[in-house]
Amino acid sequence: MRTANATTNGTTGAGPLLDVQDLSVDFHTDTGVVHAVRNVDLTIGPGEVLGLVGESGSGKSVTSLAVLGLLGTRRARITSGRILFQGEDLLTLPPKRLQALRGSHVGMVSQNALSALDPSCTIGAHLVEVIRRHQRLDRAAARAKALESLELVALPDAARRLRSYPHELSGGQRQRVVIALALACRPELLLADEPTTALDATVQKQVLDLLLSINAELGTAVLLVTHDFGVVSHVCDSVAVMRRGQVLERGAAAAVLRDPQHPYTRALVEAVPRLRLSEQERSVPRQRRRLPEFTEVAGGVGA
Repeated sequence: MRTANATTNGTTGAGPLLDVQDLSVDFHTDTGVVHAVRNVDLTIGPGEVLGLVGESGSGKSVTSLAVLGLLGTRRARITSGRILFQGEDLLTLPPKRLQALRGSHVGMVSQNALSALDPSCTIGAHLVEVIRRHQRLDRAAARAKALESLELVALPDAARRLRSYPHELSGGQRQRVVIALALACRPELLLADEPTTALDATVQKQVLDLLLSINAELGTAVLLVTHDFGVVSHVCDSVAVMRRGQVLERGAAAAVLRDPQHPYTRALVEAVPRLRLSEQERSVPRQRRRLPEFTEVAGGVGA
């Protein structure tokens, strides 16, 4: 079980690194308005790892993408809220200022590394472009920093991989490259959207351990979007549980996993596969071991 980080928000005496207040996001579709995110409040302290967990369609990714204005469609509308990063409201920033923050102060790790990388560019070219966009370095210095980033994420034979193309790397190696890209300028916050979804179990653990080591070594705060409470247990200091666009429960990860307060959170925790089932649990037909249907979203739980 992951133990709470000493820098978790509320213990440092300083304000939160990221403070999302009353965030609502709507999508205007041909069949009507979809309320994807509704009145979400989140805070992440310096060095904290916050897990944003819930089933598919709960609004997790939309929330994380809204932080950096990456919703990617004109049909999306942020209808309320503030997103404060180091006290600065990201929703009021001019595009150039927001673009400058992306990569330099807030990094993004997508869930599909192959689609995030340009197949016609080498790994070195990807990294050098990001570094030179945000830092005043010549090409040689940027390439040296690119190598340092690959070594940070423990990519084997990093110097040779600078000359490799994405298709020449395994899935786990590509995910390490995407993390290296996000960390190239040493941002204070990392947004990781299901970073292990497309990987097998062994590589998943390696990537999660990598995120933990980066958090410990660099003090990088992480907003980790996931549907897996096993990941939350392994990686996160705190957790927020989302369903139908709302945060239903939030608190220290260990406390929520040990004693979930909201019925939906309890159902999610109980749905986590276990190697050892009791005699009574084994007697329940597999098709009935499902999350119950909640007909109405209740109020949130937790601070």
